[in-house]
Amino acid sequence: MSSESGVAAVKRFIEEHHIEEVECLVPDMAGIARGKILPAQKFLRGMTENGLRIPESVFIQTVTGDYPDSDGVTDPGSSDVYLRPDPGTIRVVPWYDEPTAQIIADAYYLDDETPVEIASRQVLSRVLRLYDARGWRPVVAPELEFYLVEVNTDPDYPLLPPIGRSGRRETSRQAYGVDAVNEFDPLFEEVYDFCEAQGIDIDTLTHEAGAAQMEMNFNHGDPLELADQTFLFKRTVREAAHRHKVYATFMAKPMADEPGSSMHIHQSVVDAKTGKNLFGKKDNSNSDLFLSYIAGLQRYLPAVMALLAPNVNSYRRLRPGADAPINTHWSHDNRTVGLRVPVSTPAARRIENRVAGADANPYLAIAASLACGYLGMTEELEPTRPIEGSAYRLAHTLPRTLYDAVSKMTGSRPIKDVLGEDFVTVVSAVRAEELDAYQRVISSWEREHLLLNV
Repeated sequence: MSSESGVAAVKRFIEEHHIEEVECLVPDMAGIARGKILPAQKFLRGMTENGLRIPESVFIQTVTGDYPDSDGVTDPGSSDVYLRPDPGTIRVVPWYDEPTAQIIADAYYLDDETPVEIASRQVLSRVLRLYDARGWRPVVAPELEFYLVEVNTDPDYPLLPPIGRSGRRETSRQAYGVDAVNEFDPLFEEVYDFCEAQGIDIDTLTHEAGAAQMEMNFNHGDPLELADQTFLFKRTVREAAHRHKVYATFMAKPMADEPGSSMHIHQSVVDAKTGKNLFGKKDNSNSDLFLSYIAGLQRYLPAVMALLAPNVNSYRRLRPGADAPINTHWSHDNRTVGLRVPVSTPAARRIENRVAGADANPYLAIAASLACGYLGMTEELEPTRPIEGSAYRLAHTLPRTLYDAVSKMTGSRPIKDVLGEDFVTVVSAVRAEELDAYQRVISSWEREHLLLNV
């Protein structure tokens, strides 16, 4: 779509929906929505006059709102970049009283030609271009877990499950419990309504293993579109929860004695011309390309853990027996492994990456997973044999801390080549700043056990 026709399409959308304000959004490294809110007519002028500008430093902002002292990539002396809204992402924001639209933008430097390669949406686009050059088209379907918790305004206090319509708090685990989900039926009715209004293609709602832990599945589709939908979905669920006087959290491990929350990513690769799934053979066996894709995930997932498990809290989830993987073994229909092949026909053959946490930026989690598979296919790697039984009896080979994850990422030349060396440099700088901020905090555990005993 040309710039002119894109502006015309956005203008028509604004007129048809009587839009008064527009939220122009960009996801930062943590997946937080940054950007600008403008009157509709001013937004349209900004699209035609390159008037939508934002500091490049947005893309190196930490989750605490700070910035690395020096990342070696961004230029503080020339900090503005242009926002170029993607017309295909414009949607009505359904929870405002006045007609408001939201649109996701890509960022470009002031020459108006060079994309900001460290922006998370651009990182995913970069990986997709590599697939396109090979005549491959990846297909993904995320599954996103989250908790509903009671409003908590003091971070020193542990989180609690909220009280449902029965007037009682859920205290036992109700995996796949239908009535347990219905405790919060008004909230989820609003989530479905909001998603339908935004064209967010969610599928199944289930109760997960934790108290008031839920999972929403997305229908499979184009990775960039699904990343956009997941980005907006997290914002939507949090908003719906606020309206019902509870919190929705996508923290990887929000409660000590409950399972963590993941973002499982189902992925397959089809022929770009024919649409044929390249992972399954007519005799229902796995193709060599599929096995190489799995091998790529096995080899390179440890090097992208800083994207799949991006926060210090993320590693609390990855423990034996905690409904989360600890290694990159693979198997058929086995939920203890990091890489699960669901029972499927050749046309639906796929691998489920179970490593990513719900706290991950969806653009970067999908890009990282696809990058690993791409390297496996292009390097013609061979996987280990699929395991039998529990993967928890085998060695813990995924990084155990964010320190280890960043070290592995910065040491991987193939990952730098696929994701971009500047991007990897920026990830390292941002994570180092976040780790430094975390190290300055003294936990209640330290006060409880060390204060008078050591």
